[in-house]
Amino acid sequence: MLHIYRQITGLKRCLPVVIAQKRAQAERYPLEPVHIVAKPATHFLRRFWSRQVRDVPWQISDGELRALLEVLRKADAQLLHIYFGQIAVHLLPLIRAWRKPSVVSFHGADVMVDMNKPAYREATKQMLDAVKIVLVRSDSLRRAVVDLGCDKKKIDVQRTGIPLDEFPFRERNFPTRSRGGEWRFVQACRLIDKKGLPVALRAFANFLRQYPNSTLTIAGEGPLLGELQKLAGEMKIDRRVLFTGFVSQDQLRDSYYASHIFLHPSETGADGNQEGIPNSMLEAMASGLPVFATRHGGIPEAIEHGVSGVLVPERDVGELTHALLDVAEDPAFLSRIAHAGAAVVRENFDLRAQARRLEDIYLQMIG
Repeated sequence: MLHIYRQITGLKRCLPVVIAQKRAQAERYPLEPVHIVAKPATHFLRRFWSRQVRDVPWQISDGELRALLEVLRKADAQLLHIYFGQIAVHLLPLIRAWRKPSVVSFHGADVMVDMNKPAYREATKQMLDAVKIVLVRSDSLRRAVVDLGCDKKKIDVQRTGIPLDEFPFRERNFPTRSRGGEWRFVQACRLIDKKGLPVALRAFANFLRQYPNSTLTIAGEGPLLGELQKLAGEMKIDRRVLFTGFVSQDQLRDSYYASHIFLHPSETGADGNQEGIPNSMLEAMASGLPVFATRHGGIPEAIEHGVSGVLVPERDVGELTHALLDVAEDPAFLSRIAHAGAAVVRENFDLRAQARRLEDIYLQMIG
C-alpha cells in the first residue's frame, strides 16, 4: 500500500527491514531488504478450519513463527511494527514469543470488521494487551480501539503523511453558466461499500440536470465496478461518468489538477468498515481541490465544514446535491475552502513531519 511505503521510506534515523508473505510490484515499490516468509502449504486448510469451522481468527503456524523469529534475529531487529490490527491478531504467537517491543497500527477497517464475533473481539483484546504501543490514524479510531478494551495510555495518534512536494497547490478556475458550466468532479478510491460511491453517482445525476456538460471521473478498482456501471446506466449518466480503473500517481495528480471538486461521501459499510482519514482526500486537498465529503470516521478531523471543505451526513444524496448546486454559484467560496484545506494538510499531514514523529516513537520504545 502506497501510504505504508511512503511511511517506511520516509524514515531517516531508523533502518526498516520489511517482512512479507510475498512481493509484488517491486518496480513501483523499490526497497531493500525485503524478507519473504511465505504461507505454508497447509495455510488454506488451517485458515478454513479456523474461520469456517471454529469461527475464530487463524494464527501463524509453529513453522512460520520459527521463520519469523529467525529473520528478526538475523536482522538484529530492535522493534517490530505490525501494520493492520487483524494482521497483528494472526501474529499474536510472534508478539508473545519475541522479547523486544511490538507496535501495531490501525487504519480503519481493522478496528470494526468481525468485532461483533466474541472470538475475534477476544483475540483482538489479547493482541492489544500484548503489544507495547498502539498507533491509530485518527481520534475516531482511538475511540474505537478503546471500545475494544485497549488501555488508553498505550494509544497514540500517528497521522498519515502526504508528500507535499508531489501535490503542490494550484488555483482552480471554476466554471460559470456563461462558460457552459462544464464542472469536472473526481473521486479516487477503492470501489468498496464504505466509499459511498452510489451517493456520489446519484448526487452527480441530480447536478447534471442543471449543468448537463459536467463530468465525473471515478479512479480506482474494486468489487463494486459492475454495480456502479449498471447504476450509471440506469440513471442515463454513463456518458458523463468515466471509470478509469487503476491509475498511476502521475495520472491521479493530473486528474486532480484537471478537476474542480473532489467527492468522497464515505459511509459505514454493512460489515462495520469505516474510514480513518482517506489518503486520496488529503492529496486532493493539498493540490488545491475543494473537497465535499461526509461526517464520517476521521474525516471531520481534517475538514471543518464551511472552512476547509464541505461535510454532509452519511448517505444523504439530497444534502450533497444541495451543497454542490449552492457552490456552483459561489466560486469565491470554493477558492477559500481550497486554500484552507491545503493549509490543513501542510500543518497536520506533512509526510516528513509525520515520519520524524514515528521515529521519535520508535526510538523512545527502543530506549
